[in-house]
Amino acid sequence: MGVEMEKEKGEKGRCCELKLRVSETFDLEKAVCSHGLFMMPPNYWHSPSKTFLRPLRLSLFHDYANDDADDHHHDHHASRSHLVSISHSQDDAQSLRIRVFGTRCLSSSQQEVLLDQVKRMLRLSADETMKVKGFQDICGEARERNFGRVFRSPTLFEDMVKCILLCNCQWPRTLAMARSLCELQLELQHQSCSVAVSDNHNEDVKFSKTESQLFIPKTPQIKESKRKSGGQITTSDTTKADRALQMCCDPCQNLNKIYEPDSCSLSYLQFPEDIGNFPSPRELASLNEGFLAKRCNLGYRASRILKLARSIVEGKIQLRKLEEACDGTECSTNYEMLSQKLMGIDGFGPFTCANVLMCMGFYHVIPTDTETIRHLNQVYSRKSTIKTIQKDVEEIYGKYAPFQFLAY
Repeated sequence: MGVEMEKEKGEKGRCCELKLRVSETFDLEKAVCSHGLFMMPPNYWHSPSKTFLRPLRLSLFHDYANDDADDHHHDHHASRSHLVSISHSQDDAQSLRIRVFGTRCLSSSQQEVLLDQVKRMLRLSADETMKVKGFQDICGEARERNFGRVFRSPTLFEDMVKCILLCNCQWPRTLAMARSLCELQLELQHQSCSVAVSDNHNEDVKFSKTESQLFIPKTPQIKESKRKSGGQITTSDTTKADRALQMCCDPCQNLNKIYEPDSCSLSYLQFPEDIGNFPSPRELASLNEGFLAKRCNLGYRASRILKLARSIVEGKIQLRKLEEACDGTECSTNYEMLSQKLMGIDGFGPFTCANVLMCMGFYHVIPTDTETIRHLNQVYSRKSTIKTIQKDVEEIYGKYAPFQFLAY
């Protein structure tokens, strides 16, 4: 997988371009529009041009504890986010065109960090490529459709938080909470708010009128219909590729404020102006729980997200070691060990753990909830219940082991 870099600049803006080699069968649209996570801000899919956009960091220092970051991750200035677009190269079918806006050059370490995030989102590692081939060998339909990659976030922390946002609410609110967190990240980046939002983890914070106005939520509050199934609020489906593709046209299409990133972008690529990147653990760790819950309409999730962020910053949870446990052939044997570690995190029940482990590359367990029950009833006429759902999914998808989730 080779990388080339070119510089471009226009009268109104600046950007640089990377080219990332991919296999001749790689399809960006199918790799992105394969799971509901791609619709959660700050991800943005521009369907007409088949271009994926979102902010990415040039340093991941803020995503790790001090002793869990490489030397080049300690560049605080490089932790600033840049808008990045990813598309197929028009002159080379086996290359992705990656454009980084707001800079004319990238150091070798910045290129490495950025490309690592791209490869993680699109699952371009050698191990993931082998899994694609393995699944397509079992499932002829997947081979015909060139399916086998499931989109995920550029960092494990973002995946973990978004899996928390999936629980016990409907899809519109999940999207709204993710967007509010991205709005907040932009506000935190541009405002000097350490006194306003930090409480040393305990004390309540009193905001002045001026301070509170800086953080008025821009995202409309979502009113959920209280549909119930088996006594639980029905969660939205985020797994079926076909249903995701039906919704893939510009998840932010109703935004009033949009902008064209700069003159070296395509003029019709529109990315929302009023959201930033997904917040890092360090950006969240010092926030007041009450403030975060109210600002992003998170409810009880605010406490769980803050505890997760603080545990990462303090080194109690080491994301790099968790991901290293999934590398290579030992991945399947480590599932139970990783599951036990995740279950020890506040708010990580079986459904959240299974979703996070799927993001980490484990496909033999299907996360099940009331939406899974609805899906089996609609597609397979199975009258499943919470007690029988695991048995039912195994009977239907067991033949695709160890890739049951991909078949689902």
